[in-house]
Amino acid sequence: MYGDVITVQQHISVEGSRSYKLKGQTGNLVSAKKEELTAILDHFNIQVDNPVSVLTQEMSKQFLQSKNEGDKYKFFMKATQLEQMKEDYSYIMDTKARTWDQIEQGEERLHELRRQCLEKEERFQSIADLSVMRKKLEDLKHEMAWALVGEYEKEIEEMRSKVSVEEQRTLRLTQKLEDWQAKVSVAEEKFKVIQSNLEKINEEAIALEPKCSEAKEDLIRKKKAYNDAEVLHNRCRNEFRGLERDGEQLRNRIEELKRSADQSLEPARRERQRKIAELNEMIRSYRDQEDLLGQEMERFQQAMEKDKEEHSKIMQEEADVQQMLSTKRKHLHHLKETRTNRLKQFGSQVPALLEAIDEAHRKGQFTRKPVGPLGACIRLRDPELALAIECCLKGLIFAFCCHNYKDERVLQGLMKNLYPPASSRPQIIVSEFRNEVYDVTRRAAYHPEFPTVLTALEIDNAVVANSLIDMRRIETVLLIKSSPLARAVMQSQKPPKNCNEAFTAEGDQVFERRYYSSERTRPRYLTGDVEKEIRHLEKEVENRMAQLAAFQRHVRSLESDLRKNQELVTSHHRDLKELKIKVRKIIVEIKDLENEEENQSVDISTLEEEDEEIKKRMKEVEGEMKVRKEEMESLRKQKADAEQTYEDFKLKIHRVSESAEPAKEELNQAYMEMDSQKRSLRHYEERLKQHMDALQAKKEELAQTERELEEKTALAKKICPERIEVKKSASVLDKEITHLRRKIQIESDSHGDREEIIRQYKEAKETYQDLDGKVKSLKKFIKLLDEIMTQRYRTYQQFRRCLTLRCKLYFDNLLSQRAYSGKMLFDHKNETLAITVQPGEGSQAAFSDMRSLSGGERSFSTVCFILSLWSIAESPFRCLDEFDVYMDMVNRRIAMDMILKMASSQRYRQFILLTPQNMSSLPPSRLIRILRMPDPERGQKGQRALPFQPANRDQEEE
Repeated sequence: MYGDVITVQQHISVEGSRSYKLKGQTGNLVSAKKEELTAILDHFNIQVDNPVSVLTQEMSKQFLQSKNEGDKYKFFMKATQLEQMKEDYSYIMDTKARTWDQIEQGEERLHELRRQCLEKEERFQSIADLSVMRKKLEDLKHEMAWALVGEYEKEIEEMRSKVSVEEQRTLRLTQKLEDWQAKVSVAEEKFKVIQSNLEKINEEAIALEPKCSEAKEDLIRKKKAYNDAEVLHNRCRNEFRGLERDGEQLRNRIEELKRSADQSLEPARRERQRKIAELNEMIRSYRDQEDLLGQEMERFQQAMEKDKEEHSKIMQEEADVQQMLSTKRKHLHHLKETRTNRLKQFGSQVPALLEAIDEAHRKGQFTRKPVGPLGACIRLRDPELALAIECCLKGLIFAFCCHNYKDERVLQGLMKNLYPPASSRPQIIVSEFRNEVYDVTRRAAYHPEFPTVLTALEIDNAVVANSLIDMRRIETVLLIKSSPLARAVMQSQKPPKNCNEAFTAEGDQVFERRYYSSERTRPRYLTGDVEKEIRHLEKEVENRMAQLAAFQRHVRSLESDLRKNQELVTSHHRDLKELKIKVRKIIVEIKDLENEEENQSVDISTLEEEDEEIKKRMKEVEGEMKVRKEEMESLRKQKADAEQTYEDFKLKIHRVSESAEPAKEELNQAYMEMDSQKRSLRHYEERLKQHMDALQAKKEELAQTERELEEKTALAKKICPERIEVKKSASVLDKEITHLRRKIQIESDSHGDREEIIRQYKEAKETYQDLDGKVKSLKKFIKLLDEIMTQRYRTYQQFRRCLTLRCKLYFDNLLSQRAYSGKMLFDHKNETLAITVQPGEGSQAAFSDMRSLSGGERSFSTVCFILSLWSIAESPFRCLDEFDVYMDMVNRRIAMDMILKMASSQRYRQFILLTPQNMSSLPPSRLIRILRMPDPERGQKGQRALPFQPANRDQEEE
């Protein structure tokens, strides 16, 4: 290409840019690329920038005068090409790092290619195994056929076992149903007996009421008649006693008169008789007053008895009102507390209980969270029916519902912690929670005008509705606002279908043949407007307080009347005693007057006639007294009988009232028990019906499965005549068949391009193997490179030590030719080089820096250093510029001899020496060629320009 000669032309433009032309031996242009020139220089080891190859005077001067030991070390490294080796080592290490990154990327790509290769290999193998897979598919079909038969047989055995178990369960359910039917019959009979007894008690109480009133009125009449007869009898008795005393006195007087014969005292006797007559008249007047006072005292005592009876009655009514007022106040206080929390209507502990239920539910203590109180979970469609619904539901308003008995025990524990030991707790209903309300369309009561309790309530929770249906049968209870209408619907005609009872707006309970009045007048728990209920209660409390005040005023009035009547009785009793005292005094005075009559002449015949009249009157009064006494005794017996009759009636009414309450409680308890047992009976009837339906469905399913087994067996024999023992299930076989069919289908679809699959598999395998080989080769190369670079680095270090030692030896040897001595100190770790030179004998002068030398000495030292570098460095030519400019003749001659000696020993290199000195003194030799440049013209006029061509002139032709 080039021949024996390579010519390099460099063109430097005015702008400073450079271009190169490489020509061959014939002058032809071979290349214009700098990379080609660089390759040629590298090939011939020509280092243009190496100071060993070309060292100018200025560069040598700068080198020798440099104070930086690092720069000297770099000069040494560059001259010996150690720097190039170091850079090459760094480049190789960077290339190694990049190669390792490529290996990692290749390994990632290798994994992907391995996956693709495996896929291709699998597809390749699937083509080869297609016939095997089809044979396996047929075998799986045979196994599948008999596996289905086996599963059907197992299923039939399980179904027959279940049917047998269910039939045994049918017997148990039937027995339980018969037991509950017997219990329901006993409960109904018990309910009818208690109901009949309660009806008899009510009828007896109703029948006793008018009789008791009649007995009371009869007692009052007989008491009055007895009192009147007693007054008349006492009057007759007093008159008889007075007549008896008068007759005795008169007879005594007649006897005295008969004994007296003296008639001289006739005027005095008459005066005494007149006084006696006046005194007798006074006695009769006093006795009349006694009778009047006795009658008034009896009237006052009767009034006192009446007042005492009324006082006792009023006090009892006052106590009832006081108790009712206390109850109303408690209810009012309770309602005021419910302003902030409506749940407190159902008990002060209910909010805390609900919080405890929520906490226990969060902790997982309940299977299902209990529901309650039921009254808080219902709403009224018609507020006017609130009292009727409360009377119907009673204690169920406060009840809670639990899913099972475990939840009930947990709820009981929570209630025990919140409710006092002696207080009553809400009822707990245990029933399985359902999400749907019972279908009661067939057993619910219906009336076109009146709703049932179930339809009158809005119930969002199905558990609440089902609990009320179970516990109270609210679908059969009608709500009729008017009592007459309720009686007409329930009693005047046959009650509506499925309806057993009804409630009125006043809370009265109406049965077909009974009617129970409610003691309550207002609703307490289901009222919608609490403020209205509070205002009503406040007004009712005010009315009760006014009624209580009226009772108290009446009591005080009665007590005042009793005191007044008692005072009057006491006053009359005192007056009666005074009258009796006066009568006794008058009688004594009469006796005294009669005793004073002595010797007086008395008209005996008159006295005897008077005595006869008195006797006659006494007989009349005695007969009347006997009649009055007999009448009084008769009236006393009648009064006692009437009192006994009245007391008997009162006792009977009291006993009937007392016996009615437990009978009502017993009736309600019997009704609840009967209703509960009926629900249990209905529950078991429904369970038996559901069980029988399920059993029938299972039997039909068993028959259908047996028919399917026959079909599957026939189909299996058709597919595979001989039965196969299959260990896998049908589902597993079905998955295997589906997977195998899909695989066969995929392979069948790709079977037409078999060559393409084989080609892709081979290409993928070759690509994978090729990349795998490359990755392995690169890993081996990296491993080998690590070993080589380690060895090369050790060799580099050894080579550097050798060059350093050689350089020191050559430098010392060259300096010693002129009796110089010097030192070269290399620090490879810190990359520094220190050079010192000593002119003269080493023992006579100290080492000094080269800058302190003279020009000739410094030039000589430079030549020695350059020659030492020439001795250890490789270069095809060596070039020195004005190396001897500062040397004297002796040093110049010694330096030239040294250079010629080295050039003679290295004939395969070219030495170029530039000097302004005359070289004619050199010995003639064929190895030496001296070129002299003509002297330049120094004149101003004739000065010539350098032979440079203009920048725009065309380059010479190739």
